[in-house]
Amino acid sequence: MPRSRINGNFIDKTFSIVANILLRIIPTTSGEKEAFTYYRDGMSAQSEGNYAEALQNYYEAMRLEIDPYDRSYILYNIGLIHTSNGEHTKALEYYFRALERNPFLPQAFNNMAVICHYRGEQAIRQGDSEIAEAWFDQAAEYWKQAIALTPGNYIEAHNWLKITRRFE
Repeated sequence: MPRSRINGNFIDKTFSIVANILLRIIPTTSGEKEAFTYYRDGMSAQSEGNYAEALQNYYEAMRLEIDPYDRSYILYNIGLIHTSNGEHTKALEYYFRALERNPFLPQAFNNMAVICHYRGEQAIRQGDSEIAEAWFDQAAEYWKQAIALTPGNYIEAHNWLKITRRFE
């Protein structure tokens, strides 16, 4: 049975009902509908912390989905899972791939910046200030892009950019 039919959560049920109605009334191919079903099931599994199941659903959605914009969100969610699992290199790869298809994903830029900032902090703890500065500079570039896309968001990042004199 598809995951979307077994969710007990009110919000998940409501989302599933609305999604099913939209799938019926919006003209889409059966492949697009199937891709969306896998994507929806992936989001549900991910929200419950079932990352292996979520990844399986996302990979299947990627196999079926042809629209670059929709694929960008699938790739972004795969990146989120890798971030949660501490697999930062893989996460960055998926965020880059998402941005190749949709350069207007501020959340991908933000997450990339967070990873770079974290790596900068790691370099400081290891006593390598030169490497740390390079990571912080990269984090700054990603945060600037996120902020440019959504002014008013990412307040903490904006403050960090000002404090570290990286904001132009």
